[in-house]
Amino acid sequence: MLTEGQARSAFLLLDGTGLLHEVLPEIKAMKGVEQPPEFHPEGDVFVHTLLLLEKLPHPCSAALAWGALLHDVGKPPTFRVAPDRIRFDGHVDVGVKMAEEICQRLRFSNDDTDQILALVDNHMRFAHAMRMSESTFAKFVRMPRFDEHLELHRLDCQASYGDLTTYDFTRTKMAAMTPEAMRPAPLVTGEDLIALGHVPGPRFKEILFAVENGQLEGRLRDREEAMRFVAREFPVPK
Repeated sequence: MLTEGQARSAFLLLDGTGLLHEVLPEIKAMKGVEQPPEFHPEGDVFVHTLLLLEKLPHPCSAALAWGALLHDVGKPPTFRVAPDRIRFDGHVDVGVKMAEEICQRLRFSNDDTDQILALVDNHMRFAHAMRMSESTFAKFVRMPRFDEHLELHRLDCQASYGDLTTYDFTRTKMAAMTPEAMRPAPLVTGEDLIALGHVPGPRFKEILFAVENGQLEGRLRDREEAMRFVAREFPVPK
């Protein structure tokens, strides 16, 4: 329904038959929730979401499609009219919690759930991309499956004002980055983790990713610092 190019029509049909309220009441709740026209001239949250679904590439991954559907799911419960404009304070954090509940209810796989929540959680970070330091930008764009984060940002823009300045900036900056800037030579390897007493498994990826983040942020400058970091933050289970 979401991944084959008919997402908008499918949700209009669900809404028209009354099934949307039964299946996804969180999406039905978007109807009539106005947005600040200076940022969203297209209309309310439901209209914006349908426009975004209409622009999904097809076929696309289930995670991207559901991330697109749920990226603003936290707006209805956080809607308020402030003196300056309509605001949705905290809608990302609220949206992540709501999206997690939906994914659990619909029994998505752990991998899809993780990516859907990551898409919801990070979709507003592009607003800061042009002001990020080099290390913060490098860390940002090396998120797993970043291509889907970038695609969601493009869709989000095209479903409102259509301004792709930040999208173009991000693509251009990524293309200009050296491999070393994107992924510096590792300070710690899997062999080092085994030497510390860790057993090979899924946790290796988590530890190595944390070390690489510290390296990109300048907190870990050499192997010794990295090894101390691992020993402190990821003690070997007894």
